[in-house]
Parts: sequence; C-alpha cells; structure tokens
Amino acid sequence: MNIQEPGGAGATRRVRLADVAAAAGVSTSAASFVLNGRTDQRIPEETKERVRRAAEELGYRPNATARTLRTGTSGAYAFVSDFISSTSVANAMVRGALRELDAHGALMFAVETQGNADMERRLIEQLVDRHIDGVIYASMFTRHVAIPELPAGVRLVLLNCLPPAGVADRGVTAVVPDELGAGRAAAQVLLTAGHRDRIAFLGSFPDGMSGGQEWGGLHPLALDLRVQGITARLAESGLALAESIPVTGWDIADGQAAAETLVGAALPSAIICANDRLALGVMRALRRYGVRVPEDLSLVSFDGSQLADITDPPLASLALPLEGMGRHAALRVLEDAPSPTVELLPMPLGRTGTIAPPPLP
Repeated sequence: MNIQEPGGAGATRRVRLADVAAAAGVSTSAASFVLNGRTDQRIPEETKERVRRAAEELGYRPNATARTLRTGTSGAYAFVSDFISSTSVANAMVRGALRELDAHGALMFAVETQGNADMERRLIEQLVDRHIDGVIYASMFTRHVAIPELPAGVRLVLLNCLPPAGVADRGVTAVVPDELGAGRAAAQVLLTAGHRDRIAFLGSFPDGMSGGQEWGGLHPLALDLRVQGITARLAESGLALAESIPVTGWDIADGQAAAETLVGAALPSAIICANDRLALGVMRALRRYGVRVPEDLSLVSFDGSQLADITDPPLASLALPLEGMGRHAALRVLEDAPSPTVELLPMPLGRTGTIAPPPLP
C-alpha cells in the first residue's frame, strides 16, 4: 500500500517501516525486530501483535534490497534452462521447483536460453546482479553440460543434467532420473510376462548421428543408460536383445516408419521404445496391418507422457518424475551447502495395458 503525502496533489509514497512503528507506537528498531522474526530481544507479546496488526493494516512490504544488505541473502533463486519452458512435458520440472520454493517463501526467476551459450551467459550475469541465492541449472533431457560460472556463495544444483567430469570432482549436486534402473525395469516386466529371445529395442541412432536434429544434435544420456539397463537385465538371464532398430528422430512418424519395415517379416514378440512418441507411431502402423497390441506384440516405452494415457490399450511406460525432480532440486538449492552428489529419482511403471505373454509360435 502507498501513503498519501500531505500537501501533495495525489502524491503517494510506499509504506515504510517507520510508518508501521508510528502506527504501533513503538520504535523503528522494535518494529524491525518483530517483523523479521528476531527472538534475541525481549518484546512483550501484546506489542508484537500490535506491530503485526499495524503492518497488515498499512499493507507494509519489506524492502528486498534492504533485506539482502542486512542478511546477506535475497530469498530469490534462478531456474535456468535450455528448452524446458517451451516443452509441454518437461516444463513440469519448472512447476515442481516453483511450488517447492514458494512453499519456503522464496522467489524464483525462470529464464530459457534455447541452447544459446551467449544468451545463457548474459542472462546469468543479469540474475547474479539481482543478488540471487542460488541457481537451478536444468536441461530438457539428461545430458552432460558445461558448468556455468557463478560467484562464490551462489549455490548451484544441476537438474536433469550432469557435468562432464563427474559430480564429485566438480563439487556439484545433481538431480536426475534413474534411467539405468528404468531400463532394467522395462526388461524385467517383459521377462515376467514370459518374453525371452525376441525382444527388440527401437530408438537408437544410426552410426555417425549423436542426437535428434530438433535439439541441435545434443546427445541424450537417457538413451545410453536405458539401453544399458535393458541389456544388463537380459544378460543376467542369459539373454540379449534380438535387434536394435535405429531411427533418425524420436517422433510419432519415426516410430510409424520403423514399424512398417517390420511388418511382413518375423515380428519380435516385444518392442521396447525409447519414448512414448515412438511407441504411439508403432501402435498406429501395427493396427493398420492388423497386428494386435498386446496379443501379437507387446510394447514398453519411457517418459510416462500424456500420450501413454490416450492410447488404446493404455501404453506401458516408465514415467519421468519431472515435477518431483523439480521439487528435489529446489530443496537442494535451499540448503546452505548442498553436498556434491547425484540424486537418482526412480521412474515408476504406470499401466501395463500393452504387455501380454508372447504369442505361441
């Protein structure tokens, strides 16, 4: 709220701490002690209540700059990402971080760089000038990133990404999904259903290609880790993938095109897809050729996106815990000194509508 200035034609000014003190009949220092929650001064409870009531009635808001100078902290944090805010699924990480920081009375600035290094450097410099206490540095998909340069005292937590040299060596905290564990779980659910030597993987990249063109060819660690988990679990049972089917993209059309090359040949009993979009494309193609899912072929995928709920039958997909990852990153950046560690969040398997025992020969 603003206060009307005497003698001014409509002139107003912001409510100051001195106004609250005057309205409550106390000194400015006493009002400051009360409103900042200080307990090292003996102030009667009735006086505290009078100060709080005066602050509420006047609409007093503390000066953030003064608070920063006094405490050395601003209560403000930055969420710096590459493509997350403009991605319908991954932006759940932003939501999770925002909700957790808000629950702790903190402010969050969210900026997106679109993968532009110069823009990232400029945005971080501007945020540091605003005396942020920490940075959540996030990636749309799990990958290695260069650690941003931050002044001493500004905390850093990586979200859905890892530093090139390893977290322990760089003194950085990272929150990432357990992609390796998800790969193992994908293999396990098929093994439990009775699948053995006719399990295929769809979603690897051709030789010489490191990542999708949409994301500038950046290589997703998720792909490697998911495949490692799958192959490790199969190997424990003396099995291996029947084939790995390459694609040049991870969209619905790519899955559809890949599945069409399989029809007419000996179909695998199950396909593990790198993501839900590929799986939806596979389902569309198979339906066109009269191949039933899951009666004739089982499907498992990753991400747990909304696509998994709209397929018929519902797609078996291991879900990325995106909002939970955002919340965990926020909790870590709120710590006075986040310990260097990699926090792995499990990827739960939702519905299993596309999994059935393999068809009889």
